[in-house]
Amino acid sequence: MNKGRIILGGTLIGAITGLVAAILLTRRAEKKERETAITTGEGLKLGVLIFGLLRAIASLGDD
Repeated sequence: MNKGRIILGGTLIGAITGLVAAILLTRRAEKKERETAITTGEGLKLGVLIFGLLRAIASLGDD
């Protein structure tokens, strides 16, 4: 496998996912007429979910 292509692909997927998330959060903030779209508690929950996703990705090859 080409390590560079995998890293580049992962970077592009992450950037696109981050862009879509930012757009959705901006729309949510505009709809609710607030400065921030998420509260601290929601941000913490989201961080834990993302950490769990990364752990699941890291263990994909393990049997």
